[in-house]
Amino acid sequence: MSEASEATRADRALKAKHRAMWALGDYPLVASDVIADLGPELVRESGVRPGSRVLDVAAGSGNAAVPAALVGADVVALDLTPELLEAGRRLAAERGVELEWREGDAEELPFADADFDTVVSCVGVMFAPHHQRAADELVRVCRPGGRIGLVNWTPEGFIGQMFATMRPYAPPPPPGAQPPPLWGDESHVRALLGDRVTGVDARRRMLRINLFAGPEEFREFFKRCYGPTVAVYTAIAGDPEKVTALDTALADLAARHLADGAMEWEYLLVTADRTAD
Repeated sequence: MSEASEATRADRALKAKHRAMWALGDYPLVASDVIADLGPELVRESGVRPGSRVLDVAAGSGNAAVPAALVGADVVALDLTPELLEAGRRLAAERGVELEWREGDAEELPFADADFDTVVSCVGVMFAPHHQRAADELVRVCRPGGRIGLVNWTPEGFIGQMFATMRPYAPPPPPGAQPPPLWGDESHVRALLGDRVTGVDARRRMLRINLFAGPEEFREFFKRCYGPTVAVYTAIAGDPEKVTALDTALADLAARHLADGAMEWEYLLVTADRTAD
């Protein structure tokens, strides 16, 4: 098998693993009960208007796609995981809006060049393993003068620290895969988008979480509902010492960020306009 064929095979295996990971647990519950405010904020900041054509990349169950459709935009929600798309369809029906749901890869978007007025991703595209490839696709499908809007967890914020806490217990990433929280670093995002965009506006903000009464409650919720956390625990299920150690580490992390029943999770909000070719 050639080197290129081997790389393609490895990439497909990695995407299949990602698809399965996000089907674990109950990410739609995380989106609706924990981070629901992020999608509407991204839609507002990206200037989505009635009639505009919008693509939500790595849309999950529609945290940004459904609010965009409620504004009156013509929305396509794309995600790698069919189970999340199905949950999104149910949510959209409950909210009384129609949009298109497409299974697809953020690194190989099945759309023509300059097909959308606005391209957004709410803590989604950051999990595509090859950052430059994903960024190139975001830019490619956005029309000149259109807007790209992103919300990503920062490396220094709570979720970025959670991934760092889980990393020693997780299987090593394949060669070439980059850490998701890098998308929360302004300089990294600017380098990915390059001179193909202008008017870059990057702001660090905090999402206030009032859902968890204590650190153990947070940990158990994420162990049950959040795919990446479920996957790590599944990988170490046969080693009780590692399970106990990770239990302690996640509870300790949450305790450091929990004050008066609330947590503050930092994210980076980026908007940028596609330059004319």
